[in-house]
Amino acid sequence: MQTATQGREIAQRILDNVGKVILGKQDAVSLGVIALLCQGHALIEDVPGVGKTMLAKCLARSTGCSFSRIQFTPDLLPSDITGASIYNQKTGEFQFRPGPVHSQIVLADEINRATPKTQSALLEAMEERQVTVEGVTRRLPSPFMVMATQNPVEYEGTFPLPEAQLDRFLLRIRLGYPSAAEEIAILNSQQTTPPFDTLQAATTPAEVTQLQDDVRRVYVDPLVKQYIVTLAEASRRHKDIALGASPRASLALQRAGQARAFLQGRDYVLPDDVKELAGPVFAHRLVLNASARMQGADGLRVVRQLAEEIAVPGVRAGR
Repeated sequence: MQTATQGREIAQRILDNVGKVILGKQDAVSLGVIALLCQGHALIEDVPGVGKTMLAKCLARSTGCSFSRIQFTPDLLPSDITGASIYNQKTGEFQFRPGPVHSQIVLADEINRATPKTQSALLEAMEERQVTVEGVTRRLPSPFMVMATQNPVEYEGTFPLPEAQLDRFLLRIRLGYPSAAEEIAILNSQQTTPPFDTLQAATTPAEVTQLQDDVRRVYVDPLVKQYIVTLAEASRRHKDIALGASPRASLALQRAGQARAFLQGRDYVLPDDVKELAGPVFAHRLVLNASARMQGADGLRVVRQLAEEIAVPGVRAGR
């Protein structure tokens, strides 16, 4: 049984380890680790070549977790993800061959290139940590995390993720382009041996599971919970929003706040944790109405506006 201090040291080792490869993107790396600590899933949305796939690979290697990659294409079938029963001529019986989703960290690369039918094969896995094939339910390993990537600027041959799928991602990560100094550092680091090739595990899957339990014990004041609900309710009433944040989104924001507090060495959540994470947790879940889309509105902008307008409560002292 590890202490809270030991747990935070392990979490910091993961952050530092991933940061050796993903240079200059501490916020994005932190969001990836937050999703993992919350037993959640992450949607990495950005232009090609900024490190979306590498972030997932580094997180898997740093935690010692098993890793699989699914390249989503229009001809991908649900059974290519979940697995299927194959007839064994030697034994005369059907044997189940697990698909790539039976790993601890699963990279769903370019997820929006697959058809909605194939995308839906992940729904049960992401929500219930299990897959049902031919009437038989099989548990997935622990810890389990899906990191999906998609390109926001290329729409040819893509299928937008349905709302039910988006709602199952705890948060959305955007890496963005590096600064000039960061890009020079990337060039230098890749000149001889790519840093990923020498990256070692900073912890074990068992320790990650213990970290996830520790995060759930981080205290959330009733006033902070009210703040989360107020933000969610405001998104449902906003004039530009056709579909606001769901109760699952509120729960995700609370868990993300717990993980952020844990990473910063606190055993309680601050309103600032909620305010900081509201955009990554809420924005991808919001559905803008037609008028707002025509005017170029953006879900992230709406969430930030709400976070600025809604008063931040003071946490009760002397809990």
